[in-house]
Amino acid sequence: MIGLDTSVVVRLLVGEPADLAVRAQQLLDELFEVGRKAVVSDLVVSETYDALHYHYHVPKKEALVAIREFLESSEIEGDGAALSILQTPRRSSKPGFVDRLIHQGYLHSAGEMATFEKSAARLERTRVL
Repeated sequence: MIGLDTSVVVRLLVGEPADLAVRAQQLLDELFEVGRKAVVSDLVVSETYDALHYHYHVPKKEALVAIREFLESSEIEGDGAALSILQTPRRSSKPGFVDRLIHQGYLHSAGEMATFEKSAARLERTRVL
């Protein structure tokens, strides 16, 4: 496997600049041909989400759909909780996607999260101060 940096993932999703997007896709094609996958970390997913929204002006909901579809691709493997978070239906946009990624990371490493964000009270094992 090979881990993809944010710069590669963004090029794959936006197709710009075209020459870099082609090179990124060629890498995925090469990996696929030999039965390998590309790995994407939760940190890269978070940076990609921010880049799509802030730099490319993709609405947040559309960015999340694009990232989910990307992570569901047979060529890609997520190494964290991003895909499961994106596949879980949400009734509210609060807490946001990145907050949920942070929460899942802490559940895995620390078992509990502390925050001042009142909307995080909806998340298990979270202490709102």
